[in-house]
Amino acid sequence: MRFVFKNRKLTLLYTDRVDAHKYPAEVIDAFFKVMALIRNAQDERDLRAFHSLNYETLKGNRSHQNSLRLNKQWRLIVERALDDHERVLWIIDIEDYH
Repeated sequence: MRFVFKNRKLTLLYTDRVDAHKYPAEVIDAFFKVMALIRNAQDERDLRAFHSLNYETLKGNRSHQNSLRLNKQWRLIVERALDDHERVLWIIDIEDYH
């Protein structure tokens, strides 16, 4: 599945581990594992198949976004989109969900 980072902060974290110290080590490890799953997924159905990711749609004014569990506390926020007739997953942010 093709993915695009919504902001430079996440791009730098993914490519160079810049600012990785701002998150707990287990969150960074989980981020890279989840990104590998996203990279290898055909579409969001593959992500839903990993029940441990708890892939779910957010509610309210964020109902256009989804979250993937990094651990009990942290989530990777994503949005699905079409780009030139191709599905793309926008990687929005890593958030402390509690």
